[in-house]
Amino acid sequence: MSKMKNQFLYALLLSIIFTAIAAFGILSSFDKWAQDSLFQGTKYTDNDIVVFGIDEKALKEIGAYNTWDRNVMASILTTLNSDPDNKPAVVAVDTLYSGKTDDAADLNLVEAAKNLDNVISAASATFSSGWYETSNGDMKWSNYRIINYEEPFKELMEVTDTGHINAMYDTDGIMRHALLYIEKDGEKTYSMPFEAAKKYLEKKGKKAKLPKTNSKGQFYVTYSSEPGNYYDMSVADLINDKVPADYYKDKIVLIGPYAAGLQDAYYTSIERSKAMYGVEFQANVIQQILDENYKDEVRDLPQLIALFIICFICAFVFFNWKVTRSLIMAVGISVICFFGTYLLYNKGFVLHLVWIPVSVMIIYMISIAINYIRESVAKQQITRTFERYVAPEIVKDILEKGTENLSLGGKTCEIAVLFVDVRGFTTMSERLDPEKVVFILNKYLTMASGCVEENKGTLDKFVGDAMMAFWGAPIEQEDAVYLAVKTAKGIVDGAARVSEELKEEIGEELRVGVGVHYGKAVVGNMGAERHMDYTAIGDTVNTAARLEANAPGGTVYISRAVVDALGDRITATSLGDSVKLKGKADGFEVLKLETIE
Repeated sequence: MSKMKNQFLYALLLSIIFTAIAAFGILSSFDKWAQDSLFQGTKYTDNDIVVFGIDEKALKEIGAYNTWDRNVMASILTTLNSDPDNKPAVVAVDTLYSGKTDDAADLNLVEAAKNLDNVISAASATFSSGWYETSNGDMKWSNYRIINYEEPFKELMEVTDTGHINAMYDTDGIMRHALLYIEKDGEKTYSMPFEAAKKYLEKKGKKAKLPKTNSKGQFYVTYSSEPGNYYDMSVADLINDKVPADYYKDKIVLIGPYAAGLQDAYYTSIERSKAMYGVEFQANVIQQILDENYKDEVRDLPQLIALFIICFICAFVFFNWKVTRSLIMAVGISVICFFGTYLLYNKGFVLHLVWIPVSVMIIYMISIAINYIRESVAKQQITRTFERYVAPEIVKDILEKGTENLSLGGKTCEIAVLFVDVRGFTTMSERLDPEKVVFILNKYLTMASGCVEENKGTLDKFVGDAMMAFWGAPIEQEDAVYLAVKTAKGIVDGAARVSEELKEEIGEELRVGVGVHYGKAVVGNMGAERHMDYTAIGDTVNTAARLEANAPGGTVYISRAVVDALGDRITATSLGDSVKLKGKADGFEVLKLETIE
């Protein structure tokens, strides 16, 4: 339960963190770049739009733009009206003509526009953010308050339709939205692209559909062409009669600045590294309105909820899953989100592209790191625990082969079990000082445990002067029985050497009896979750203990199972059933080890 609770809290924390990251816009720049790259691209159009640019050629032939009077635009409009049978459907002029200048030039422009009878002239607003006083004296904050508004001079407004030419960057300096209208004194002035598309569709007996806008009156732009692709030719060619009239017949004609010095260019989501002139931006928006290719930007709240749920599930699952399985899930979710977002875009919905894939992949990497730390801690714990009992080679094998069998519980294994005990130790401890008893015991146990470790055995426990060890667990071992018997012989020989040393030092001798048996036993962690003991239990263990209990000092008793396992690698003398083992029926054969290869 504690593990499940920790896993739940871990998943909850990560899902909150990544949802907050998305909500506060930390992924915004990357997300917008990904959206631009995937969603925006050149599309097929019906060539209903013709763009004439006030370009470098026009500036060179006609003169600097600031020297142009309104006769130049009047001349352009007159040329477009020169053949009544080949007139354009709509003419949108993306330059501002506010205020009166030269009366004759102003009049010429008005007459030309009136005769053409399909011209849209430009209006423009200047916005500011800050506090302002309302008509009833209240103070109100606005991010987009109009502080200045310019519109065509009165006579021109009377003979043309009006559309605003304002454009607004997103916060990262990229143009992704068009401003459908500006509202001043309760009246809306729609954009030049909308007015041009509306007028064009009306002539075809259709009605322009309004796009859905956000709180600022903006809508998402789906571009159809990159910078330069909408440009047709210079207004200089138009004025000089180098453009056939049927070239623009029944089409939308856009006229506007197309030179760097005129400072009417923007970086757009279809091409972030190359600026698009304003007149081409207008052309893209017109085409979008004609195609009714509108996109609905899905609100953040439902996307944040979906992000939270997916992050929680992934964090919860990755916590316990293996790396490969988690990677498959993480990549699968990312791919599904990628293609799902793209399909939804084509259905008219704009979603955040990277929120889920980026969050899921980072959670996957965090889970790898956490699992690596957990595994390292587990290995250190195993190393610290088992290196006290078994040889370093066995510890290494356990770490390499996995630790799943080291939890509370056990499994049945074929093992060789060794018991050893000092003969007459109780009597010895009664007549010797405690310090000498401890000295003798430590010297003997150091020797015995060293033999076990040298032969790659698992040291189970010390009980006073007795010791238990086994082979064949926690991992399977080749020649487990041989290693156990070799250890038994080594302990007997080692006890003899220790006895000689003790006799010289404190005048005492040391004799041990050893028992070895081979068979099935349950091996594992026994006890409670907080206090467990890695040990072996079962009849095999009990039999080995009985053999040791009956073995005289300096002797190793083994069972028939041990002899059968080793064959001619050892020599042993059968004692038949002359040795009675407690708990064993008559006929259990006990053998005395003589030699081992």
